[in-house]
Amino acid sequence: MTIVGLSVYLTVNFSPDQSYIFYTILALSLIYGLFFVFPIGGADMPVVISLLNSFTGVAAACGGFLYDNKVMLTGGILVGAAGTLLTVLMCRAMNRSLTNVLIGSFGGGKKGVAASGSKDQGAVKEITLSDAAVVMSYANKVMIVPGYGLAVAQAQHACHELEKLLDSKGVEVKYAIHPVAGRMPGHMNVLLAEADVPYEKLLEMEQANEEFPTTDVVLILGANDVVNPAAKSDTASPIYGMPILDVEQAKTVIVNKRSMKPGYAGIENDLFFRPKTSMLFGDAKKVLQDLATEIKSI
Repeated sequence: MTIVGLSVYLTVNFSPDQSYIFYTILALSLIYGLFFVFPIGGADMPVVISLLNSFTGVAAACGGFLYDNKVMLTGGILVGAAGTLLTVLMCRAMNRSLTNVLIGSFGGGKKGVAASGSKDQGAVKEITLSDAAVVMSYANKVMIVPGYGLAVAQAQHACHELEKLLDSKGVEVKYAIHPVAGRMPGHMNVLLAEADVPYEKLLEMEQANEEFPTTDVVLILGANDVVNPAAKSDTASPIYGMPILDVEQAKTVIVNKRSMKPGYAGIENDLFFRPKTSMLFGDAKKVLQDLATEIKSI
């Protein structure tokens, strides 16, 4: 309210001698911006970034209206509308309201720490490249779940090569795409399209969940929170209620990660400790290339 009051006062009573009020508004706005984002947990930052991006569009539109600049006005409206739609879509994909995102501190508070660190989940089981190659080569159906780890490693082309190699051996390969896998809706679709992955191989979450029970092997590439069973079973988890990919229904689950560090939500993934799950550590691109080499030798 102080910022709004000072802005109105400066607009009505502007004079060169009152330039200090402008700098006061600037400083207060900076402080407000910091305190606005500080309470927001890590997993929600993409949503907040999208929301702030829509605000920049609104500001640009107001500037275009003020300066009678139709290009600026139109551009601002488009950016604001796109940012707002993206924010709404991401909130729906996580089954949470925007108010809860801004106030709930998803993954950033004590609740997230308690949910991830209050119980001993046991040890993870590792799998070697050669064993993973054998399991995938003799499978009937393999489902690949791409995540942010795939994007960071820029491994989409190596993933497509592995897919084509398995296809040549008679293995049915499809991709399970979560709406917010990566950092925003459509992130994985764009990456895989860049690698010329056929669109019909990309399954949305609902389609993929129907096929997991008949899948022999699921290969998870850097995805974490979108495959965490705690979203369905642990009411104390900060991601409880978020729709996830039901990868645990497959016969075998292989998870590729760089390390056992938690995902963007900052919580441990129960899936990694399940009997069906094996961990394949390493950079996604190198792992996929090595897997392809192993499969060729079988």
